[in-house]
Amino acid sequence: MAIPILITGCGVVSAIGRNKAETLDALLNNRSGVGPLVYLKTEHKEFPVGEVKMSDEEMRKHLNINDKAITTRTALMGMMALDEALKDACLTPDMLPEVGFISGTTVGGMDMSEQFYLDYVNNEKHKEYIAVHDCGSCSEMTAEHFGSFAFITTLSTACSSAANAIILGANMLRRGEANIVVVGGSECITKFHLNGFNSLMILDTKPCRPFDATRAGLNLGEGAAYLVLETEESAKRRGVKAQAILSGYGNACDAFHQTASSPDGEGAYRAMKEALELADIQPDEIDYINAHGTGTPNNDLSESHAVMRLFGDNIPPMSSTKPFTGHTTSASGSIEAVFCILALQHGFVPANLNWSQPMDDGIAPVYQSVKKELKHVLCNAFGFGGNDSSLLISRVAEPVSEPVKGGEGIVPSISASTSPATIYVLSAQQISIQQPLCEDWMTKPVEYQTSFNRSIDPSFKEYVSPIEARRMGKILKRALATSKEAIKASGLESIDAIITGTGYGCIENTEVFLNALSKEGEQMLSPTSFMQSTHNTISSLVAIQLKNHGYNVTYAHKGISFDSAVQDAMLQMQLGKINSALVGGHDEMTETFYNILKKGSVMGQDEEMCGEAAMSVVLSTEKRDSLCKLVNFKMLHKPSMDTLKAVAKDFQADYVLTGISGNHKSDEAYLNECKDLFGNSILLKYKHLFGESFTSSGIGMYVAAHCLKAGNIPAHLFVNKDETKGKKPHKILIFNHTDGNNYSLTLLEA
Repeated sequence: MAIPILITGCGVVSAIGRNKAETLDALLNNRSGVGPLVYLKTEHKEFPVGEVKMSDEEMRKHLNINDKAITTRTALMGMMALDEALKDACLTPDMLPEVGFISGTTVGGMDMSEQFYLDYVNNEKHKEYIAVHDCGSCSEMTAEHFGSFAFITTLSTACSSAANAIILGANMLRRGEANIVVVGGSECITKFHLNGFNSLMILDTKPCRPFDATRAGLNLGEGAAYLVLETEESAKRRGVKAQAILSGYGNACDAFHQTASSPDGEGAYRAMKEALELADIQPDEIDYINAHGTGTPNNDLSESHAVMRLFGDNIPPMSSTKPFTGHTTSASGSIEAVFCILALQHGFVPANLNWSQPMDDGIAPVYQSVKKELKHVLCNAFGFGGNDSSLLISRVAEPVSEPVKGGEGIVPSISASTSPATIYVLSAQQISIQQPLCEDWMTKPVEYQTSFNRSIDPSFKEYVSPIEARRMGKILKRALATSKEAIKASGLESIDAIITGTGYGCIENTEVFLNALSKEGEQMLSPTSFMQSTHNTISSLVAIQLKNHGYNVTYAHKGISFDSAVQDAMLQMQLGKINSALVGGHDEMTETFYNILKKGSVMGQDEEMCGEAAMSVVLSTEKRDSLCKLVNFKMLHKPSMDTLKAVAKDFQADYVLTGISGNHKSDEAYLNECKDLFGNSILLKYKHLFGESFTSSGIGMYVAAHCLKAGNIPAHLFVNKDETKGKKPHKILIFNHTDGNNYSLTLLEA
């Protein structure tokens, strides 16, 4: 059945306004918000930026947040945008338990971590901010200011994060996993990424000039925007009108370089082409392109070539709105999507400010705001590692009804898959504190007495060249090794998608950059450590090594990061978008960062053992010689026991693999909940062997899959030693919860 994706509300905050009305006024009057630094305390006063024109204190007051409440600038801006979006869509707090929240961010709580990093290391001061460093915490703070959502997750794909959040939300609606989702992203300017971009030498000391012959780099910006996506049935039931239609979208990987775009814009071309094909829209029907247009020599030329490849001689009006706001990085996809909605509603093409001289072999943008009736617009968002996404947004005719192909203002709708695919776990490989790339842990596990342990690494020579290895962090080497081994074991020649979960990303490189920034100042910082600090470095590096242009995203939401990646892979397969996916769960830990997290009560409590883990699994709709089947999956946020009981009925299994880890509070919750939910099941554990990590649920899937394949569960996995002579496993449920907030249930079957 046809499922139009309606946009029934949106909210935005950026350098040009605190809401849609102020934003529209600035766009129509060519008023830029880029200017000298005011709020960020940095040595680099030479760079113009697009700051939101409010201090943290002013935002707290605006939101009625207590001065002593723990929060971050990213979360505060997110709250402002989310407040407008919820009101715009007539969503009240009592409705939120039926609504999903999907956000994109990369810096997370870095604005606080960079201020207090030396305190985190050396004393007890400001330790309360340690728990809000990660991306997922910022998403939860943003959402929970308004109530309790049905589920929450976070994407972190650098500058395409918010656009990918929108894509995930749309796919959930198409699959019937939700009726309403709030999607978008938030990002504040920090010293960390200001200096990071400066180390890459791509910041301009003058206002940026996308697609201009004299372009010399980007201006950083900050802000947030959220869109409410809804099914037509839900909108009619609630009596709300659509403001626009999300008619198509695409995501592809350039698979070229960690920070540079390919000369021919392969990833950008594929993303735009996919968006058009999904919407069944021809190139000549696009009325405007909101370009990624950062103002760097490389990006603008690459994007120009991608557009010329797709549109030929009939290139629609195109402009970059980043001279208005600066490059708002992770939030740019949703902020500029709101700009596109405003342009559709009010009939204009926003100006590409500061443009004057045509670039060689490039596209000349619209440099003055133009009145124009718009029906279909493309909105591009391209991130580090070649993570390229494109959204196709269309004007809606009144009333929203069954679309007619080619009809005025109506987009041919997207169809959901009617026959769910069977999903097989073809292979799974791990590098952890157990022997790597093997299943020796089943018979001869490595035992530990220490609370923190680094991974046992194999020789990486066969996976990466010595020259590359010298500049590559350990987490990247582990991800490459497990990915290549998992693909080899799967028997597949190629993979359709690479989807990664990581709680904290590349900690070693983040620590190196933070340490240098805190101790040595803001000069002469390493571009390598910054480049490898971003969360999606892992997924993009695997794609570059495999030359894989397929769907590519990264999730960074605490202990459900890997689970979120699994959910996305399943959605893509059930919708018929892909037939196979390499799903990874990758986290590393240093002794310094472990001690910081322990100090902040994030990890390492009681007898909890912590470790590092890299796990890659190949999921496929093709059976082959598989380990097991993935038969059911569910994620929930702060569910009631009644809700858990209702869900658990579809997840009954002979064995339940729990996350018991030695953290007394968490372990007690596991035991009590399992007794109520799965009273007749035999309980298993695995973290006493592999340690706790942010993506340890991925190791849980690895353990369960290999037990099902072997038809045997090792005695050292049983919680109750009296039950070790249980029956041959047929179904194993992986039951995961983190912070008592986020739950996931993954059911595997032999």
